[in-house]
Amino acid sequence: MNNIVLVHGGFVDGAGWEGVYRVLKADSYNVSVVQNPTTSLADDVAATKRILAVQDGPAVLVGHSYGGAVITEAGNDPKVAALVYVAAFAPDKGESVATLIKDPPPGAAIPPILPPQDGYLLLDKEKFPASFAGDVDPEKASFMADSQMPWGLEALNGKISEPAWKSKPSWYLVTTEDKMIPPDAQRSMSKRAGSTVVEVKGSHAVYVSQPKAVAALIEQAAKSPKAVAA
Repeated sequence: MNNIVLVHGGFVDGAGWEGVYRVLKADSYNVSVVQNPTTSLADDVAATKRILAVQDGPAVLVGHSYGGAVITEAGNDPKVAALVYVAAFAPDKGESVATLIKDPPPGAAIPPILPPQDGYLLLDKEKFPASFAGDVDPEKASFMADSQMPWGLEALNGKISEPAWKSKPSWYLVTTEDKMIPPDAQRSMSKRAGSTVVEVKGSHAVYVSQPKAVAALIEQAAKSPKAVAA
């Protein structure tokens, strides 16, 4: 399977995938990056399906963070043969990102989300690097903080109708130093989804800081007989 579709999460855009994109392209994969608007789950699923529609065959669908919710819904598309979650939410039927973060475990880091403005969320710029991108080059982390995409409350609250991980094979990269989604929450979601799991010592922005590790898991999914069979 040669087609890879990458879906970004909240507060960022698709440019963060550039490192992963370069590794995959060098290994002769056909890579597409979804620029989902992060306005609502429905809009982001629609944006992802538009990219899936132009693939010339089955694809591995990859989501980071909130992008995991997007691929959980969009992954029901017949073009999708496998799912890869990168420090991502993997909601069940009727769940949303909002329900998954409602009761953080004691002692867990609390993301520095500012009060909503006009129905959208941003992270505190000063706290963004440490919370979101702790192992990213400081200059790049500052740029990410200053170029945030507002994340819509309708995206946060969008509920899954049918989780694709129940019918499609999945892989999950757990980030052990994550300050946005607690590592134990990642382990719990990946176990529930029956994912093949790899753990990496990295921040929430592992797809930026460690593109080779992320690309390696995506390629593992692409080469898996389970994915081809799907």
